[in-house]
Amino acid sequence: MKAFKNIVSLLLMVFIILTFSQCVSTQKIQNTAPVTFGDVYYQEWISVVEGEGSGFNIFIPVISNVNNIKLDSVYFKGKQTKLESRNGTLFIGRFITEANQKHDIIMSSDRLAEYGNKVPKLPKKLPFDLKNTECVVSYQHANKIKYFKIETISKKETKPLR
Repeated sequence: MKAFKNIVSLLLMVFIILTFSQCVSTQKIQNTAPVTFGDVYYQEWISVVEGEGSGFNIFIPVISNVNNIKLDSVYFKGKQTKLESRNGTLFIGRFITEANQKHDIIMSSDRLAEYGNKVPKLPKKLPFDLKNTECVVSYQHANKIKYFKIETISKKETKPLR
């Protein structure tokens, strides 16, 4: 009977620890953005040279940034990337897709001949549930990483890269 109580109390303690650890790992999205944005849009691109790649870029124009916030990363269409700043008024996130990429795979009965093959990338599970027209932007404020959602992202015409 004493062993049963010990097992039950141990299981209860593990359950409580796991419950609280899940609360800590969830990301909280701010209700209001710390900056004022212009028209946020994304644009797909594809290289005209076969095998040179394709992807899409998201453009986040900042109209007003009174708090001098520096945007860090963007989560969009199931992917995450760092944002590049253009004069602090335009932030660009560049995403590479698998289409139009070179895939040199060596297939051989000799396993050592296949040594140079790249390991396939598994998609990461994002901490946010987003629609195709939404993104989440992260920024750092007071040594804490914070997040806010942009809900209306438009798509502009695809342009080929030369």
